[in-house]
Amino acid sequence: MLKRIITVLVARNREFYRDRAGLGWNLLMPILMVLAFAFIFQTDEKGLLKVGVIAPDGDLTAVESPLLALKHLTFVAFDAPEAAILKIERHQLDLLLDLRASPSYWVNLNSANGYLAERLLLGAYSALPEGMPRRATVTGEALRYVDWVLPGVLAMNVMFSSLWGVGWVIVRYRKNGVLRRLKATPLRPWEFLTAQVVSRLFVVLSASLIVYLGAELVLDFPMRGSFIALGLVYVAGALCTISLGLIVAARLRTEEVADGLLNLISWPMLLLSGVWFSMEGTSALAQSFSRLLPLTHLVEAARKVMIDGAGVVDVLPQVGLLLVLAVFFLGLATWMFRWE
Repeated sequence: MLKRIITVLVARNREFYRDRAGLGWNLLMPILMVLAFAFIFQTDEKGLLKVGVIAPDGDLTAVESPLLALKHLTFVAFDAPEAAILKIERHQLDLLLDLRASPSYWVNLNSANGYLAERLLLGAYSALPEGMPRRATVTGEALRYVDWVLPGVLAMNVMFSSLWGVGWVIVRYRKNGVLRRLKATPLRPWEFLTAQVVSRLFVVLSASLIVYLGAELVLDFPMRGSFIALGLVYVAGALCTISLGLIVAARLRTEEVADGLLNLISWPMLLLSGVWFSMEGTSALAQSFSRLLPLTHLVEAARKVMIDGAGVVDVLPQVGLLLVLAVFFLGLATWMFRWE
């Protein structure tokens, strides 16, 4: 019995080692993860307090303030006060400083960190001849992390279900000869791919609705915006990621390579799209790269609806961008697709 077990064990290990694609991804993926975190958090030190600064065009180098010279603070640039004031109300910023004209600042009266940040601000300005900046106060309770992260978790579920639901399955169809048999029928590639998109869209949205309702029962999270807007956001996001998965499935022949390529696509989006943590305070290069990822716009629009109370008009830019990407990805997948 032991001999048979050892024989099967050796055979399976040889099969794994000879699968260069699978072995490569098992070795490469952890390295890529480490490099990704180093790329995202390449700033020297995380600040103890988070201060928003309103500057012309959001450029901190264009303004001067004694507060900016203090160490151990994280500064986040804004070009307008509206979105930043909301963050102050929800304790996502400890202080907001406006340096566009006459200096002024906002502080949340319910925030302990806000109190400390204000003491630092007043101390920094106390020795200046022009005097203290104008003070404005807001109130509001802290936004729970679970409330902030839930839109991203739903978007992450859409992404994974969309990518693997078509990308991995169609490759398996090709490997098992299913696509070869379909080639002998009058079915055209675009018809086959359209059917895959509609089928997966129904599954993804149904699963997301179940997750949303379950979270509502357990967590009692806020939903301040329009349900129609939220539905449009997730429909557009699902169409975009499904079409992206079809590009992966267009020509690959083995599930191992497809799985590795899908991981290569999904993990950067998962890390850089603000699903688990805000991209504010990360490196400028990471923030710029995150704007190129479809999941970033899906997460951003979903949070805008659920947390900020946005309506359909407010999320049209993100919805429109996701739909344009979906059409482009689907067209590219149709052009690349091969039955065998």
